[in-house]
Amino acid sequence: MRLRPDTLALTAVLGLMTALGPLSTDMYLPSLPAIAEAFGASTSHVQLTLSTYLVAFAVGQVIYGPLSDRYGRRPVLIASFSLYVLASGACAAAPSVNGLIMARALQALGAAGPIILARTVVRDLYDGHRAAREMARMGTIMGVVPAIAPALGGLLQTWFGWRASFIASFAGAAMLAAAVIVLLPETLRQRSDASISPLGILRNFAFIGKNPVFRMNAAIAALAYGGLFAFISGASFVLQGPYGLTPFQMGLSFCLVVVGYVSGTVLSRRVIGIGGGPAVIRYGTSFLAAGGVVMLALRLVGTGSFLEIVLPMMLYTCGIGFILPQTMLGAMQPFPERAGAASSLQGVTQMTSAALVGIAVAWGLSYSPTALPLAIAASGLASFTVARLSLRRSATG
Repeated sequence: MRLRPDTLALTAVLGLMTALGPLSTDMYLPSLPAIAEAFGASTSHVQLTLSTYLVAFAVGQVIYGPLSDRYGRRPVLIASFSLYVLASGACAAAPSVNGLIMARALQALGAAGPIILARTVVRDLYDGHRAAREMARMGTIMGVVPAIAPALGGLLQTWFGWRASFIASFAGAAMLAAAVIVLLPETLRQRSDASISPLGILRNFAFIGKNPVFRMNAAIAALAYGGLFAFISGASFVLQGPYGLTPFQMGLSFCLVVVGYVSGTVLSRRVIGIGGGPAVIRYGTSFLAAGGVVMLALRLVGTGSFLEIVLPMMLYTCGIGFILPQTMLGAMQPFPERAGAASSLQGVTQMTSAALVGIAVAWGLSYSPTALPLAIAASGLASFTVARLSLRRSATG
């Protein structure tokens, strides 16, 4: 029995596929200091398990979209899930921090497929406001996993040590892969004849990148996600360091941040029906800028409470919940016959931005915890500025 469009079951499976990436990063965040201690590694060295993941994730996104446009969604999905499951086992068995970094790179290559193709399946099956609402619904489901993952990771770290979170990723991904193999139908209607050679992929990307609608959506998403990844990569060190939280408390505080994201995806569904995509982007980028600026201001004032980081980040992630589903769909919308490639290119720009911000934050945190809110404020303001300029140009052009 295959899953059918317009059913909650299909939305749930696609939403869980998009949650694979957050699961791969968020669940082991409370373990980062313990990993550093276990291997005698520095903070910046251990944070390479995050930044390397993002770089490899970006590389994976280059290939999965074009391959799925040519050969279909299902075979590419099955291959990527297989790689992810095997790599998660390798992460759990890593003998050194460098071994963990390499295993994380393979895990990222596997994780890129389900995330890219979940969005592509939505573009295959739905159009217009219906597609936007489906992406927002998937975003809500995707937000539940990161809400649970850090707290679960904190418990696993406390009870069993840092390897337990990767064992849990292995088991969860194996079950989801089985559901996809059995239940998800092929959704590609017309196979692309675009070349899948390296040069052919680059030419395809160049064609997609010339589209102004794609550029606007990709730029807004990349800048916004940079601020989110700054928090993902730096929060465990800041909250467990200067603010003195335990791994479990850090996981619970991360749940509050994810509540902001889920709230954004729910509210955006209402805004879509009233003002459409432009209104969603205006509201979302306003929340991004406000959250970043408030966090930086509170940090500079110095309240001494971890809430000066967590509460403004809730506002920032509310903005993420608004703009990410909309910009992902907007980037694919002009290219029904190349939806996989468009999804890949949008993902590459987003992950590359995140990796660069993560590296900068890792360097900055070695000097001051203020590097974290500074990066988030800069990302929010940049996304807000690009959105306003782009929407104004679209309205007058």
